[in-house]
Amino acid sequence: MFETIRRLPSMNVSRPTVVFLGVGFVFGLSVSYLFVNTQDFKSNWESNYGRKSSRPVLHDAHDLEDAEGPASEVVFHSSEEDAHRGKYAVAKELAQNVRVLCWIMTGPQNHVSKARHVKATWGKRCNKLIFMSSKADKTLPAVKLDVKEGRDSLWGKTKQAFEYIYKKHLDDADWFLKADDDTYTIVENLRHLLQDKNTSEPIFFGHKFKPFVSQGYFSGGAGYVLSKAALTRFVEQGVHNSSICRQDNGGYEDVEMGKCMNKLEVEAGDSRDSVGRKRFFPFVPEHHLIPGHLPKDGWYHKYIFYPDEEGLACCSDNAISFHYVSPNMMYVLEYLIYHLRPFGISMDSHPQDIAVLQK
Repeated sequence: MFETIRRLPSMNVSRPTVVFLGVGFVFGLSVSYLFVNTQDFKSNWESNYGRKSSRPVLHDAHDLEDAEGPASEVVFHSSEEDAHRGKYAVAKELAQNVRVLCWIMTGPQNHVSKARHVKATWGKRCNKLIFMSSKADKTLPAVKLDVKEGRDSLWGKTKQAFEYIYKKHLDDADWFLKADDDTYTIVENLRHLLQDKNTSEPIFFGHKFKPFVSQGYFSGGAGYVLSKAALTRFVEQGVHNSSICRQDNGGYEDVEMGKCMNKLEVEAGDSRDSVGRKRFFPFVPEHHLIPGHLPKDGWYHKYIFYPDEEGLACCSDNAISFHYVSPNMMYVLEYLIYHLRPFGISMDSHPQDIAVLQK
């Protein structure tokens, strides 16, 4: 380059101009080199450390569409291990006295990705477990209902499912729980709620919302449980009566169920515990435990029948259900609820509630 510069007088270009162009060329090349390498570094950093996970946050049904659970079987602790031996006697006795049939709303696309994880975790504690789908599946088992898949058919699927259970399994249980394939239920706590209730009375329980129905209706995702009398009345007097229950498959399943039960004079019971804390929940635990997840001006606080406490005071120690639970989280909850034990602390005692710090 310097040889070129020395010969420049024979050209009609000034020396300062050539120096300026040379410096510009070197500067531009250096910037380009740094830019390319910086982009590569940034890309590698984001890919390995900085970029937010591509996995969904799992806050609603849309986020859960592609959620998958473990590809292989998850091995649980044995009930005969020292930490667990003899700890289930009360629960086993209650399971004989308060029989619960659980039916799970699912679809063919979720049989493997979601439904089987319900079966592997909390579903095994039901006295009877049935999955309701538009396709039969003996491995679950899933019952084939004559209904299309999709949110516009959930009410139709609910009616057919309860009618099937009434005809085939009325005597197999005392209480009948409807839940989704992304609901996690602590069945022992459900039985605890129901043990002093009369299944011969027309009543049902769940997480109560207040719009649309004078006595309130129950969130479909949190699950709701019907007494035998409530199921009988629903099928015998409501399902095929256009003056009581909506006859097409449209509408919101939980709202339509609430309207129908209200007209049938089936009581929407209060499932809160002795200190007024709720037991059924329409979201994952984080949303109810951490202040600010559910905005005060959002739909949830406008809908709830009973006001919410913030922080850990939101939820009963005998909570029954949570919704929008991913398949992986089902196994996490399984471990935390049924296996983790703090040494030296009796699980019969209640630690003092702590305040959740807010910004």
